[in-house]
Amino acid sequence: MADAGYLTIGKVVKKLQQQYPDLSVSKVRYLQDEGLLNPSRTPSGYRLYSQRDVHRLETILYLQKNRFLPLSVIREELERMDAGQTGSAGVGLEAVTLPPDDEETAGKLHPIDRMPELVGASVSFVRQLSEAGVIQLTRSPHGRDLVDGRDFPLIRVCDELRHFGILPRNLRQYVIAANRESAMFEQALVVYARKGGGVELPPSDEARERFEQAFSRMLGLTNAVRDELIARRIKEPFAEKDAGRDASGEKNTGRGTTRV
Repeated sequence: MADAGYLTIGKVVKKLQQQYPDLSVSKVRYLQDEGLLNPSRTPSGYRLYSQRDVHRLETILYLQKNRFLPLSVIREELERMDAGQTGSAGVGLEAVTLPPDDEETAGKLHPIDRMPELVGASVSFVRQLSEAGVIQLTRSPHGRDLVDGRDFPLIRVCDELRHFGILPRNLRQYVIAANRESAMFEQALVVYARKGGGVELPPSDEARERFEQAFSRMLGLTNAVRDELIARRIKEPFAEKDAGRDASGEKNTGRGTTRV
């Protein structure tokens, strides 16, 4: 069977590590335990991976790392693929979002040494995020560092930013900004509540939903302002270079024009 293009788990990991540096044997085994992978077995019990298994693993890693999908959603995508249906994971996801993991995962604290298999990020990288203030670790009674499951989507986003050269230390400015801007949002919500007839948030589900919608809208609007300001700053140097050329392709030197 091994001569027919089948690979051992070690060779699979080595094959894909160039594209997914944090991939490990333990993570592949975890995906097997979750039922996402089902490689063949030899009579002695060793697992062997066909090219189809390797492609399936690549799909899982891509959806997890580049589309930030939790395993529960990835499982649904794989089931669609197995049924011959077109997956939906690539639709409408050009705008980066932070979809939560399943409730059981998000509602727990997880040992930091399981981060490579749970979120695809190295332990050292998660510690750097903690040192930068992006996430907070919890110390267990036995002295183990634990990661809040609610932070998993954020960790995945930060891990992709790393490939663009944006490291945890560069994200400290966002932590500072979030601490500062939260006061602005709190004040804005107080003003919004006063317009509704009271400062305190009424305990009704309808009122809470109205406030959540208002807060989401404020986040969207302020993000649009921030994105536009950043885009302008980035584009200005290029616009200034283009301004030195006229429509005929001549460069303005201040002493007449020079053909370029």
